[in-house]
Amino acid sequence: MFRYKNSLVALLILSFIATACTVPSTSAPAPTAGETQPPASSPTDLPTATASVPPTPQPFATPLDLGPDDFPAGYNPLTGQPVLDKTALDLPALLVSVSNFPVTARPQAGLSFANYVFEIYITEGATRFLSVFYGDFPQPEVPFTGGCDVRMEPFRADETYFGNRVWLDTNRNGVQDYGEPGVGGVCVDLYDASGQPVGSTTTDSNGDYGFNVEPGTYTLEVSLPDGMQFTQANVGDEDHDSDVDPASGRTPVEVAASTLSVDVGLVPPVGVTPTPNPTAKGIDPEIGPVRSGRLVYADFAAMFQDSCLIYAFASEEVLDKIPQCAMVTHQVTEGGAMLDITRMRAIAEENEKADTVFDYASNQYTDLPPEGGSAATQLDVFIANLNQSGWTYDPLMQSYLRYTDNVDKATAGQLHPDTDRLNGRQLHFENVIVLFAEHQVIAPTILDMDLSQGNEGPAMLFRDGRVYDIRWSTRSGAYEKRTGLRRPIQWVDRDGNPVPLKPGHTWVVVVTPYSSVTSLGGGEWKLRFYPPAGAQ
Repeated sequence: MFRYKNSLVALLILSFIATACTVPSTSAPAPTAGETQPPASSPTDLPTATASVPPTPQPFATPLDLGPDDFPAGYNPLTGQPVLDKTALDLPALLVSVSNFPVTARPQAGLSFANYVFEIYITEGATRFLSVFYGDFPQPEVPFTGGCDVRMEPFRADETYFGNRVWLDTNRNGVQDYGEPGVGGVCVDLYDASGQPVGSTTTDSNGDYGFNVEPGTYTLEVSLPDGMQFTQANVGDEDHDSDVDPASGRTPVEVAASTLSVDVGLVPPVGVTPTPNPTAKGIDPEIGPVRSGRLVYADFAAMFQDSCLIYAFASEEVLDKIPQCAMVTHQVTEGGAMLDITRMRAIAEENEKADTVFDYASNQYTDLPPEGGSAATQLDVFIANLNQSGWTYDPLMQSYLRYTDNVDKATAGQLHPDTDRLNGRQLHFENVIVLFAEHQVIAPTILDMDLSQGNEGPAMLFRDGRVYDIRWSTRSGAYEKRTGLRRPIQWVDRDGNPVPLKPGHTWVVVVTPYSSVTSLGGGEWKLRFYPPAGAQ
């Protein structure tokens, strides 16, 4: 998924990334850097690389600063990003209950398309996801890939680095448009000013690549995947153009400070469909697995005015207390039943009534991170011994990559990339929030969380490799008092002023007030969840 970026953002990121991103001992074995050194060969055996066409400097895009009240036409107030289908903004949000247990539910389908994912505790060491879909609907995809292995480890940034993204220019206009996908497994090589190789890497599942370098002059060379072509270079602004010469796949790169503006656009082959990965868990046009409703869903549904809550039945104590807009079959095997995307859109259209009135504009979005905060390149989440996950900040993507465990006693705490079943791409969220709220024990396996209107509490926002102490609020503002309608949860400072999110998607982990988030030093943090007394 496309992300906005510019050189100013890169310079800000550089100021707080002084050490490599790490995956602590509770995670999978520490990954190697996102690049490899060339094989030991005689200089006479190595190719000499020169760029045949010098790049044309382009202006950079203006950093975004949107909301919290007004958004440009065609922009999603839940992400601060444009949408592909503007008519979808006329349809109220869908809130879908997605299973995380049993492990056969994984990888889930559609989470990477959700504007918000609220992760809640459901007792017995398990969590469940309430995913919010508004604007564009999820789409299955068999990604095009290059001729190398898809890079699985996160990029570890040193003091100076450069890179960005190899993307598929589906409309062949030379501009990296919103929604155009990245291309994983593309081979990327780097040469010094004398034409000698200094490093090689490949793109990850979202098309990103990067190199740690000393300031100087380099030549980047991208290997063209079979059947593809390079798109035209230097169209539009520097943040959205392609930089390599279409004839050679090369471009000179002047590195004085870290930059994330060296993009590469590929034109897909005409009439060619990628071959699905035979080991993938299916790419059917559906999301889920969908599981039963929970009491707190009533609060979330109220936050999103006229939204439709979709779940797979609920216990008797819960069912009469939460909205009943649409349900799927209650199925335990494979983690739950799947929801067809065609039916998903039909539900949204049926839920749009003549008197439907909603406004989801409640938060601010900025490309540039707010001042202050602390370095936060890693967040490990310990819910239970067999329910652990992690978030690793990737400076190339300017978002947090999600990792999860296998729910296996023998390998407890070992994490692996968490992917979306719909497209095989690793989940990444621009904002990760830890929300502290009271949990009420209704029964040993039934909890409620007080996120109703008029409340507020502490939270922690992780964005751009930093963490900020913030507040969450469901209190009525001028809009609510004037209209009597609700708007989504707000993220504010202690004085009630908006705290800007990064344009993109947001993952919220809801925890008890006595859960802890501890700094381990070096930008590493650990969330330790403590369940309420009386819960199983």
